[in-house]
Amino acid sequence: MKTPASSMQLTRGADYAIRVMVHLASLPENERVLLPQLAAATNAPSSFLSKVLQALTRAGLIYSRRGQQGGFEILSQGRQASLLQVVEAIDGPIRFNICLKGGNCERKSICPSHPVWNRAQDAMTDVLRAAIVADLAGCSTRQQ
Repeated sequence: MKTPASSMQLTRGADYAIRVMVHLASLPENERVLLPQLAAATNAPSSFLSKVLQALTRAGLIYSRRGQQGGFEILSQGRQASLLQVVEAIDGPIRFNICLKGGNCERKSICPSHPVWNRAQDAMTDVLRAAIVADLAGCSTRQQ
């Protein structure tokens, strides 16, 4: 019997966003990169990556400049961003289960699994919150 793929995984957009942020953080400050170069460096399709870059720009993690001297550049708050911030810039708040959304689950008091979902979400967000883009970029450049 074939095992179905798990639905508990990062979205493709969040994965590409993390790749972009780590790549940009590995570059010298004030260095800009064009979309085709970012797509090649992160192995992401340009058309999809464009939407990811727009979301990262709106979140204040990267800067986008048009024109001859244009490209994408990581901002200092982007270098210091956690993976949680990057993922949430793309996908919104992480919710391990729908019942955790807004904290107003009507079954909360009688559901034996609710505390488990809550602990699982806390553990996952704690790990993502502790992982900083600049630290990952440092690991990335040491491995090359």
